[in-house]
Amino acid sequence: MAKKSSIERNNKRKRLVEKYAAKRASLMAIAKDQSLTNEERFKARLKLAELPRNSAKIRVRNRCGVTGRPRGYYRKLNMSRIALRDLSYQGLIPGMVKSSW
Repeated sequence: MAKKSSIERNNKRKRLVEKYAAKRASLMAIAKDQSLTNEERFKARLKLAELPRNSAKIRVRNRCGVTGRPRGYYRKLNMSRIALRDLSYQGLIPGMVKSSW
């Protein structure tokens, strides 16, 4: 189980990403628009830099929904490999059986 503080920090980042997503997207569109002047684009970059760093989508870490483990994460299942293995051995994941050959 991961530290509660790490999980909560990541959840806070997720909330900030949702809060600032529209503003960040509009500023990025202005900054990347080649038809605007360089001054306007630069002002958009400065406003973008004023936003909280944790509001950037890249700073959110994928964590296991069961244990909070940050590594060995399967996106499709929202779970780490270890939690997936434990739950499959218990028979809690339908259709998953132990492999042998």
